[in-house]
Amino acid sequence: MPKGLPILVAEDEPFVAMDLVQAIEDAEGHVVGPVATVAEAIALLSSEAVEGAIIDANLADRDATPLVLALMDRSVPFVIYTGSDAPPQLAALRAELLVVTKPARPIRVLAALLQSVSPDRARFED
Repeated sequence: MPKGLPILVAEDEPFVAMDLVQAIEDAEGHVVGPVATVAEAIALLSSEAVEGAIIDANLADRDATPLVLALMDRSVPFVIYTGSDAPPQLAALRAELLVVTKPARPIRVLAALLQSVSPDRARFED
């Protein structure tokens, strides 16, 4: 992972968010967040540089559709890390959504994201 790569974490389950944060920090990335709501995540996009994102499909305030659309508008790669299917509006917009199903090791989620951010640097050891 490029050192200091800013990655947004939008996850409403505190322990899952902590595990994702730890994986990003262990890989020398820079965590933006974590946040538990779509509103907080979109606010961060306005004030922070973000080059990748890991988001839960359903956050505390609503499904992540507005956040995903904002990331797509900014051409920011993202992975949806969820225990459920992507919201229907998202599935219809982008049939090839990068989705990792819970539970998965945080390093696997990060590797999936990094494959779309920087394919030559997305290799991790378990």
